[in-house]
Amino acid sequence: MSIETQFRAIVVDRTEDATGKKTQSSALRTVDDGFLMPGDVTITVDYSGVNYKDGLAMMGRPGVARVWPLIAGIDAVGTVESSTNPRWVPGDQVILNGAGLGETHHGGLAERARVSGASLVRLPAGISARRAAAIGTAGFTAMLSVLALERAGITPDAGDVLVTGAAGGVGSIAIALLAARGYRVHASTGRAEELGGYLRRLGAAELVDRRSLSEAGKPLQAQRWAAAIDSVGSNTLANVLAQMNYAGVVTACGLAQGSDLPTTVMPFILRGVSLLGINSVEAPLPLREEAWARLSADLDLDLLDGLTEEIGLTDAFGAAERILAGTIHGRTVVAVRS
Repeated sequence: MSIETQFRAIVVDRTEDATGKKTQSSALRTVDDGFLMPGDVTITVDYSGVNYKDGLAMMGRPGVARVWPLIAGIDAVGTVESSTNPRWVPGDQVILNGAGLGETHHGGLAERARVSGASLVRLPAGISARRAAAIGTAGFTAMLSVLALERAGITPDAGDVLVTGAAGGVGSIAIALLAARGYRVHASTGRAEELGGYLRRLGAAELVDRRSLSEAGKPLQAQRWAAAIDSVGSNTLANVLAQMNYAGVVTACGLAQGSDLPTTVMPFILRGVSLLGINSVEAPLPLREEAWARLSADLDLDLLDGLTEEIGLTDAFGAAERILAGTIHGRTVVAVRS
């Protein structure tokens, strides 16, 4: 390997023993440009993050990484080093969220990345690279959910809005975005005693014990919410659907409790409830640009700083463990050159 092209990266790999048992693991490795996948833009990465998906991949859980070896990290923020894409020139500051990053294409937990310029978004004026990484896929997903609620006609005077997984990255930023737009937000958390003050600072008006939503419940329950942003899935999402007001709208953007959905058609056909799926990975470029423009305009950046922890690349492994254990709140930014 030529010294000038060497760089550090967190690489997820999979091995198979003589019995056919497959084991996935991750390690900090030194690689070179020959390790990178095809792409028309090469980026010097400054910041990435640790999202729930990153935690799963780095801690050997299946379902995120689908090719091996693979550089982890579903977010990348950095500077264009070289480009054959006409949209980008060296020196441009760019953001990439999802688009296969850290799943089928080498991701952002590395000092360099080579990607397709088709999904890159220009760093908005007024948002630093660090703050963009703090927003990351979590904030991007939260904004996609808010946009979906707005398009479905949910206004601040429609009624209370529930956010599940409230202390996580998506939930935290969703609360801040909704509260800034004048919505009355209820935050579901299992750590109310520990994090109640944090959630209220973000803008939560009320706290909801997540245990009241996490067990199997009746298919129709008392109506409570005009809308909800759910990153939990499973029984939680089923109970949220059962508690929606007539014509309520729920966005589904995560599966922290599980990928199952033990519900019935009753909320949909008796109350006219809508369930909207949010897919940040495949979001088309115009929607990506709209979401980042709104994040630039709507998100209180000082509030963002207050929910952000910055770590170095070697510390990402510990953060991955903590995010799966549910002991992290807010956003974790990785300064990949530290």
